[in-house]
Amino acid sequence: MEGRDRGMGKDWPRRAAVTGADGKSFFADAMLGRLARWLRVMGYDCAYERHIDDALLARRALAEDRVILTRDRLLCERRAVRGRFLFIEADGIDEQVAQVREAFGIDASRFLTRCLRCNLLLEEVSKDAAAPLVPAYVRDTQERFLRCPGCERTYWGGTHRARMREEVGRLLAPKTQR
Repeated sequence: MEGRDRGMGKDWPRRAAVTGADGKSFFADAMLGRLARWLRVMGYDCAYERHIDDALLARRALAEDRVILTRDRLLCERRAVRGRFLFIEADGIDEQVAQVREAFGIDASRFLTRCLRCNLLLEEVSKDAAAPLVPAYVRDTQERFLRCPGCERTYWGGTHRARMREEVGRLLAPKTQR
């Protein structure tokens, strides 16, 4: 284990004391794409790029006032990220969300307010504006539509919304309730 920890030992901080950031804007490293997506589902600003190098990730996180969520111990050792990261210990999404919830008090009060693809806040659009962009059945059965100002993806409250809300509730529930 000592070799895997690169000499950091048992006392190595799994979480640096976060300073400066509001604790609600994140940058997930390449190993945490699924966590980034679920944070976006919950309405949190979570940048994610699959193929970004550590130096650029660190610079962008600092410039954008984001906390880095990472499983990369070498990234945590960079001077630029001191006080700006949460080392995610778990492999599974349940434990990863639990760790972020415990560290930052996240909840689902902003459920489905961000684009799941590009992370921008969604904007409400009229049914008439959404009509040519959605299937006929959706147009006929839905009244509320949201659109991403960046990628122009259109969202509506289909049956998947209830399933996602259930999954978020499960992910955010204390371990004893799962």
